[in-house]
Amino acid sequence: MRVGTGDVIPPLEIEITRTLVVAGAIASRDYQDVHHDPELARRRGSPDVFMNILTTNGLVGRYVTDHFGPDAVLRKVAIRLGAPNYPGDTMVLTGTVEATDGASVTVKVVGDNGVGRHVTGTVTLTLGEAG
Repeated sequence: MRVGTGDVIPPLEIEITRTLVVAGAIASRDYQDVHHDPELARRRGSPDVFMNILTTNGLVGRYVTDHFGPDAVLRKVAIRLGAPNYPGDTMVLTGTVEATDGASVTVKVVGDNGVGRHVTGTVTLTLGEAG
């Protein structure tokens, strides 16, 4: 796969389900009530449970490695959260190659939902010999 600066990665739509939010929190051992208990989340000022940063981090990494294939190795994922991901919404991830240096590729990733921009970040990865 030839990769060049400015290349755009096709968007990925991810349905934000209650199961995804809760399972992501449990899988990452984040037992904060705002990620699994709707009533307690509302008492804390949120309209519902919301996705944790570790789940978002994993989804961003998956988005990039799914595009570049099984020989892609994540080297760094740096993200910043914005608008929460609530159940019933859809997050759309998009990415653009910002830089290439040999087998190293840096991708800018953003994820938007119905509330606004959920995540912004960069992912650095190395590609196999074909990259």
